[in-house]
Amino acid sequence: MPPSGTLQHLGQFFIKQRITMMVNRYEVREANPDGSEGRLVAIAQQKRMAMKEQVTFYADEARTQAVFSFKARQALDLAAVYDVTDGAGQPLGWFQKDFGASLLRSSFHLVGPGVEAYGQERNQVVGIIRRFVDLPFSFHFDFTDKKSGATVMSSERQFTLRDRYTVKVADPRLDFRLAAAMAVGLDALLAR
Repeated sequence: MPPSGTLQHLGQFFIKQRITMMVNRYEVREANPDGSEGRLVAIAQQKRMAMKEQVTFYADEARTQAVFSFKARQALDLAAVYDVTDGAGQPLGWFQKDFGASLLRSSFHLVGPGVEAYGQERNQVVGIIRRFVDLPFSFHFDFTDKKSGATVMSSERQFTLRDRYTVKVADPRLDFRLAAAMAVGLDALLAR
């Protein structure tokens, strides 16, 4: 892995959730040039029912080397800010749910070096239905640059019983670790 201060960019990757008894685990794999799943890039683990949300991403299945993480600044805050840091604890950026806008359509702010983006569910009707029906809906998020309106990243959930996402990062300024933290955060935070 490059030094922690180095921007790490991946144009496309996949996230799959693995369900276990005590934790939610996420497998992050890069995309091969043909669009198939490639090598394992990180394993994320989230403790269920934690008072202060934190997810740590590891370089290996044995979880011996933490490579990045995100953590809520405060416990039990509906508009919490989640700081994303590298394995050494250095900041990579942050994201925050836009609580007011999220009442009808889940929305988030995403900020990193050189990037300020706003993301929303692509389909407002699906967003509203998801609040009342507990089914594995396919839902997609698009994040756009606040100044230019250009696409920064998108996260598309596949229609399956197990959560599986295709994440495309169009903006080369967006660090993969921040994009992966945001994508896992969408699943972890919207599952509540």
